[in-house]
Amino acid sequence: MDQMTKKYVDGFMADLTAKNPGEKEFHQAVKEVLESVAPYMMEHPYLIDQKILERIVEPERTIIFRVPWLDDEGNIQINRGYRVQMNSAIGPYKGGIRFHPSVNLSIMKFLAFEQTFKNSLTTLPMGAGKGGSDFNPKGKSDNEVMRFCQSFITELYRHIGANTDVPAGDIGVGGREVGYMFGQYKRLRDEFTGVFTGKGQTFGGSPMRPEATGYGTCYFAAAMLATKGDSYEGKTVAISGSGNVAQFAAQKATQLGGKVVTLSDSNGYIYDPDGIDADKLAYVMYLKNVLRGRIREYVQQYPSAQYFEGQRPWGVKCDIAMPCATQNELNEDEAKTLLANGCICVAEGANMPTTPEAIAAFQEAKILYSPGKASNAGGVATSGLEMTQNSMRLRWTPEEVDQQLKRIMTDIHEACVKYGTEEDGYVNYVKGANVAGFIKVAEAMMAQGLV
Repeated sequence: MDQMTKKYVDGFMADLTAKNPGEKEFHQAVKEVLESVAPYMMEHPYLIDQKILERIVEPERTIIFRVPWLDDEGNIQINRGYRVQMNSAIGPYKGGIRFHPSVNLSIMKFLAFEQTFKNSLTTLPMGAGKGGSDFNPKGKSDNEVMRFCQSFITELYRHIGANTDVPAGDIGVGGREVGYMFGQYKRLRDEFTGVFTGKGQTFGGSPMRPEATGYGTCYFAAAMLATKGDSYEGKTVAISGSGNVAQFAAQKATQLGGKVVTLSDSNGYIYDPDGIDADKLAYVMYLKNVLRGRIREYVQQYPSAQYFEGQRPWGVKCDIAMPCATQNELNEDEAKTLLANGCICVAEGANMPTTPEAIAAFQEAKILYSPGKASNAGGVATSGLEMTQNSMRLRWTPEEVDQQLKRIMTDIHEACVKYGTEEDGYVNYVKGANVAGFIKVAEAMMAQGLV
């Protein structure tokens, strides 16, 4: 980065942090994109004159609201709800809803900002938004979750709609929560529209939507490996998380010939040197999705596995690492451990799970590394396909959706290669994803005037 570009980046970040104090996740997400697109902007100074990036980092609308609800003992509980409607230049706001105690405005803004470029990369007409609450569904009864979801939507419903803002699930929000929220929206608006994605397949959901993020991450990683004449076949795979994304990433990685040896949750990780095969993964899905248990219970079922309390799986020797849990879960020391252990590919299934220092370590080592906005875009891409099916009042087969998912992930990979290939031939997937996503959004905003 030359001095003029660095001065622009430093000045922009100084203004951003002053205007948004304390929002460290948001600052981190913006800086990563800014460092990639700043050279492109210096070559196209009209983008700087028109303050395109200043407009992109400022949400079009931020909604913060109170969510009161009654627990099973009749006690009043109060949570805070959010919806950040970030950018609608290329379509209605689109992005998930997260229920987790860590949720705050910074995390919502970082996720919505990332979503802007992720949705752009899919080539589908979707803008970007993100929402959620500091509500923790863990340990809550179905009735408590239902009452919370109904209260949450009683406020949010007036701000969303099939042509305005289409939420989906995220951490803490699965099919159960989406169903409750959709039901309350339908009740309040007296209309049946595709205002949510990730719905049950009996009421407008798309085949392959639960699988899409995990499968798409594997399809993207397979495309990266193919550039080196390699594949998943015979590779050892370390995966973090044990929710929806991790489960289906493990399933697809296994189908592609890999051996998945780890899964985790917020308390620790399990290591199964024999591999988490289809039968073992079926148990994990039952444990997490039906019993809502903890990953440590895996070792009770399979005693040959080990459980490591309070640790993350990045010390395990592997060829492919797939962080599929949450933001900033893979740091610089862990990245160096992965490299020392021979890791050749890191594909993000979560949003911004790798710290900037860890990313730098991977790129300096010239291994294959993909940011979540590219490799986990299969989830929102299939949400876009669900929106299409809802609008057309039809339902595609799982095979048709999977074929389109593969095509979209291949197209995203090609865009990253186009804009991210450096002079020495190394593909900088961070740069490629950021520049490709930015160009489409910037061009749409320029065409629509100062709005």
